[in-house]
Amino acid sequence: MTVTRADGAWQIKEFEDDFTTLRTSIRAVRNLRSESAAFAMLCVEDDYFVLVRPTPKGVRLLISDASAASEDDFALEVLETLGADTDDIDEDPWAEGDFDILADLGISEQVMAIICDETDWWASEQLQRLAEEMGMEDEFADALDA
Repeated sequence: MTVTRADGAWQIKEFEDDFTTLRTSIRAVRNLRSESAAFAMLCVEDDYFVLVRPTPKGVRLLISDASAASEDDFALEVLETLGADTDDIDEDPWAEGDFDILADLGISEQVMAIICDETDWWASEQLQRLAEEMGMEDEFADALDA
């Protein structure tokens, strides 16, 4: 899903992404041409999520479970883009990336870490919790139902 905030309202839309390359998600967000917050919330097989936020200085990323890279090429690409060590990927889940990726939208590094640490939750549940924290739970639910 892509997410933007314009005139005080959240706009969330589905887009076609087969999770074969990170460029698809980056392009989808950049195509929004939003002057305010714009990012993607990706739920990959409900195993992990990725937040993608292109900025003029580069792309900010967060993956909820970096251990997925041991079996998933998309997760591996995210880690490589982050510059993370991918030689010895541990099987224990851990989040990797920019924990402040949504700080300007009210999600502190601490809150993001707590949500990512909820390994008993499905990725979709973690994203729902993020949506609730940002006050866009209704728009998020509507986008899922569309």
